[in-house]
Amino acid sequence: MQIERHRIDELNQRYLSNHRRRFEAVAQDVANLDTILQKLGQFNIAIPSWALGTGGTRFGRFSGGGEPRSLEEKIEDVGVIHALNQSSNSISLHIPWDIPNNAASIKALAAQNGLHFDAVNSNTFQDQPRQKLSYKFGSMHHTDKAVRRQAIEHNIEVINYGIELGSKALSVWLSDGSNFPGQLNFRKAFQNTLESLQEVYQSLPDDWKIWIEYKPYEPNFYSTTIGDWGQSYLLASKLGAKASTLVDLGHHLQGTNIEQIVAVLLMEGKLAGFHFNDSKYGDDDLTVGSINPYQLFLIFSELVEGMDARGMDHATSIGWMIDASHNVKDPIEDLLQSVQAIKIAYAQALLINRPALVEAQISNDVTSAQEILQQAYRTDVRPLVAEASLLNGGALNPVATFRQLKVRENLIKERGSKTVATGL
Repeated sequence: MQIERHRIDELNQRYLSNHRRRFEAVAQDVANLDTILQKLGQFNIAIPSWALGTGGTRFGRFSGGGEPRSLEEKIEDVGVIHALNQSSNSISLHIPWDIPNNAASIKALAAQNGLHFDAVNSNTFQDQPRQKLSYKFGSMHHTDKAVRRQAIEHNIEVINYGIELGSKALSVWLSDGSNFPGQLNFRKAFQNTLESLQEVYQSLPDDWKIWIEYKPYEPNFYSTTIGDWGQSYLLASKLGAKASTLVDLGHHLQGTNIEQIVAVLLMEGKLAGFHFNDSKYGDDDLTVGSINPYQLFLIFSELVEGMDARGMDHATSIGWMIDASHNVKDPIEDLLQSVQAIKIAYAQALLINRPALVEAQISNDVTSAQEILQQAYRTDVRPLVAEASLLNGGALNPVATFRQLKVRENLIKERGSKTVATGL
């Protein structure tokens, strides 16, 4: 289904008076208001095709009904999200979960919904139907060259799908690793991975990039061949200028200073972008900002400072994407909440008094530095985010509008109450 603009406009009228009051209260203290609204209006976060259905754990999966049964219906759902928030104008495909059998018609449908295609994601962490060789003991690091060749060819196939869709990046996450000491030769496994990625790298078009993700554990619990940002950075450096490191917020050990990692990768020109989510214990894939919104703000603080220092465009210089699993919530509502949380953290980071912070840092005034950061963080920027959405034709309150328009109920009528999305 598609949401008509006038229906959003009509519902916005219910909130407009209250919004104006709240917006004016915040806006009067924002010196560079027009610039911030412009940046918020330009900022978009890609929606992954696998996030449109109910996720699950190894214990079970509980569909909420009306889930997309095809890639076409997933594109329509992302179109709904973008119509509501005007901040999700792209979709990231995971192949082979979502194979575009007719690229021309898929691109046309995306365009009808105001969308384009972001990075394409390969999958060598599962065995697929009719797959000749198994990835049980890894893919690109495998001791068997034939398995490595199969993984390489799959990634090249994904690139070719992406070319047809107008994508410009390949995102690679490898679950390769070991569960027991002695199971794996670490050095040879890393070397095999590098050689495999080099072959994939050579197949990239000139204007493409490869994003290398990392993760310290799971599904292997003794070692992961690309286990941290340093190993990913090393691979990206060896591959060349088109390779960089992708940061998934859930792919870190507890207590990791992600904002420092981001700052260093950005400084080195090797930060590919983000898979946004949140976590309490591990790779929980929870709604962005639901557990530790202050850390998200601190990450954006480093991003804004570092990107400005390099003269980068906040909206387009790196990749922004959500990667979450919605076990008990409506997937579209969860994604709307996540995008709002990201934009809130970004807006707060834009409010930081940078000259004052630099002065405090140079003079080692720790108390003032903390006050400056927390002044920005404690500012209620939701009216700024809402105003930017309103100016772009989006909803002042995306989740409430989604419910008032009875989108899920209509999707259940169209698709049925027992549908289960492809992918997860």
